[in-house]
Amino acid sequence: MGWIGAIIIGGLAGWIAEKIMKFDTGLLMNIILGIAGSIVGNLLLGTLFGGFSGGIIGQLVIAVIGACILIFGYRALQGRSTG
Repeated sequence: MGWIGAIIIGGLAGWIAEKIMKFDTGLLMNIILGIAGSIVGNLLLGTLFGGFSGGIIGQLVIAVIGACILIFGYRALQGRSTG
C-alpha cells in the first residue's frame, strides 16, 4: 500500500476507533493508533484465521478493530495503576 496510504488509512482508522471508544486523542495519536492497530489486527487474524486480504476496506476494518483493542488495553492498564 505504501507509506502515504498507511498513514491515511491509519489516521482514518484511529479516528474511527477514537469515536467508537470515546477516547479523545489528536491527529498524530490517531495515526499511530491506526497503524499500530493495523499491525495488531493483522497479527491476530493471521494467527486465528491464517491471514486476510480484504483490500483497502478490509484493512481499514482490521485497523479499527486493532486500534479499539489497543485503546481497551490502555484503559485496562490505566485502571490498574490508579486503583
